[in-house]
Amino acid sequence: MTDIGAVGTTDGPLSGTPGPAAGRLGHVIKRAEQALIGRKTHALREFGLTVPQYATLLLLSTSDGMSAAQLARECMVTPQTMATVLTNLERAGLIERRSSALHQKVLVNTLTAHGRTLVHQADEAALRVERALGAAFTEEERRLFEAFLERAVTTLNRLP
Repeated sequence: MTDIGAVGTTDGPLSGTPGPAAGRLGHVIKRAEQALIGRKTHALREFGLTVPQYATLLLLSTSDGMSAAQLARECMVTPQTMATVLTNLERAGLIERRSSALHQKVLVNTLTAHGRTLVHQADEAALRVERALGAAFTEEERRLFEAFLERAVTTLNRLP
């Protein structure tokens, strides 16, 4: 059985043998991200939303409208993925798409009343997941954890 204190030192949860990912910070970060996305996926199922759909609706809930390109960048998905997300959200009656006043070839995406209601409800479910994660840490640990992650982002963004 794997020693719980030896997180990231095996190639599988029960293998007990060192793997190529042993000691790699990126591997641990990816595992944490996948666990968070997995829990949010489960929480959002009741609302018929995927994590990318939820993220898109959440962004639109705080704006007067955004283009597909803006949403793709903010949600960290490809433009092709965002096109699919937006098509599905529009079909479900959660967003409306209209031509931009600034550029006729650009579509601006906004929430419908139904979309606004649904994202508010779904956000509560997603926040429960985040609160449960946050509760695993003391206030000081959480502050340090966030600072470490922000430092990681800054460091990685500065690399050539």
